[in-house]
Amino acid sequence: MMMPTLPPPRLGRPTSRHRLLVAAIMIAILLLAGRLVWVQGLNAEGLAAQAQKERTTTRTIPALRGDVLDRDGTVLATSVERYDVFVNQRQVAEYLEGDSSATEKGVPAAAKLLAPLLGWTVEDTQAKLTGDRQFMFLSKGVDPTVRDAILDLRIPGIGADRVADRIYPSGQVAGNVIGFLNGAGEPQAGIELSANEELQGRDGKTTYERGANGQIIPTGIQDTTEAVDGQDVVLTLDRDLQWKAQEQIAATVQQYGADGGSIVALNAKTGEVLALADYPTFDPNDVGATDAEHRGNPSIQSIFDPGSTGKLLTVASAIDQGTVTPASQYTAPYTMDFRGHRIKDSHPHDTKHLTTAGVLHDSSNTGTVQIAETLTPQVRYDYLRAFGLGQKTGIELPAESAGLLPKPEDWNGRTRYTTAFGQGYSVTALQVVSAISTFANDGVRVEPTIVRGVRQDDGSIRPSAAPEQTRVVSSQTAATMVQLMDNDVPDDGTQNANIPQYAVAGKTGTAQTADGQYTSSFIGFAPADDPEIVVGVFVYGLDTFISGNTAASPTWARFMEFALQNQRIAPTGKPGVELENEW
Repeated sequence: MMMPTLPPPRLGRPTSRHRLLVAAIMIAILLLAGRLVWVQGLNAEGLAAQAQKERTTTRTIPALRGDVLDRDGTVLATSVERYDVFVNQRQVAEYLEGDSSATEKGVPAAAKLLAPLLGWTVEDTQAKLTGDRQFMFLSKGVDPTVRDAILDLRIPGIGADRVADRIYPSGQVAGNVIGFLNGAGEPQAGIELSANEELQGRDGKTTYERGANGQIIPTGIQDTTEAVDGQDVVLTLDRDLQWKAQEQIAATVQQYGADGGSIVALNAKTGEVLALADYPTFDPNDVGATDAEHRGNPSIQSIFDPGSTGKLLTVASAIDQGTVTPASQYTAPYTMDFRGHRIKDSHPHDTKHLTTAGVLHDSSNTGTVQIAETLTPQVRYDYLRAFGLGQKTGIELPAESAGLLPKPEDWNGRTRYTTAFGQGYSVTALQVVSAISTFANDGVRVEPTIVRGVRQDDGSIRPSAAPEQTRVVSSQTAATMVQLMDNDVPDDGTQNANIPQYAVAGKTGTAQTADGQYTSSFIGFAPADDPEIVVGVFVYGLDTFISGNTAASPTWARFMEFALQNQRIAPTGKPGVELENEW
């Protein structure tokens, strides 16, 4: 059997393979050439912009926060200039490299010079400077003199950013009013928060190109927008009065074992707040040392029943409506029933025969309800609203409470009668002092204010908007109320609010809270014949009944006497008013 004949093997074609290889190489070259043309020609501008963007960095230049000043220019809060020193570790090695006379160069030389300025050991400083990081902080909050000394060394990679350190020179004085900043420099309370728009200023920025090691490229982009520092805010507070108020209320609260207290002092004519003191309070320089519950402003945030000081508003409303006069007569027993609701005075007593003046002088609840019943609940409610109750005063501070004032249709049962003597509705300390100040200002209530204005570059003050004014009672009614309040503070020493050589007008208050504690107060003004200053003293959280005459009046007298002397208000020498209290 014959084997089949196989065809001869085919020989390769080198020429074809060569052509295919050449064609593939040409295609690759064309693609690379096209890409090169695209990169260097058609898209060069975009790539250059991208590279420049990657080389460019922007740093913030923080603005210095404006100062907070008292009415006389005393600084209560200020920002001091400080610097955060930073390092580019890659660049420090270049220190003194071009100086042939230097015996030591780079990091070791830089560390020896920086260590005493930073207050570190040479070893620790050298460790901080050694590494590959292009940015890290060396030390924060250094003084300008230290920063200048560091930069004068001209060590490559060492720089400093301006920052601000907020300090409060008076410590706790007005801390509750000024407020504080958190760790990030953000306002949390007080004027720092409410006036932040004026105080904060506007940060600047600097933009520059940097090289591979983080160094600034001299021929690259460099653009700086300077920071605009904040404006100074001037308060109506008097630092000395604020200090005295805080001292006095702290001592009073501690003396009686109370939970807290407030002193509010207003200019009788302008409504300017001269002092707004609370205890307990805090030091804005060390906020963390005080519990959060004491970092607010109780004199505008905490509410309480005013008690007998509210009787002034009831009597004023009736006198203004002409339903009673100071000489109107009332039979005032210890207890008295009104439509099945028994009302009683604070302490048992025989039946009294009192005039309107006597009702206030003896602080009779049963007598006051009889006066209130000469008016409808709606009229009484309208007067309380006109006095500013049940609404915010408008003070330039955050988190103010409006208090609680039920509408007359909700004065069901006992509420109709308790509202006559300051129970059944709630107020803040500032709110009720502002209401009573109406009598010291010819019957016109002035919206209280605590900001005088913003200080301009030339030192002048751009005043705040004029406060709103509301006529509540007639001039004649206001004058009558001054007489009645003057009569309530006799000059025979039986009233602890007496001040030698000054005629004083005022009213005590004591009210029981829902949890069985008591709030005692005294609100008054002086000189009574030409009122200048209105002051309210409030003691909260008393465990037992302590009258306003005992707990609040002595403190009021000490503070008011200091305030009159501080404000250079001379005694008028006129004796107090004496009215017929009984018939």
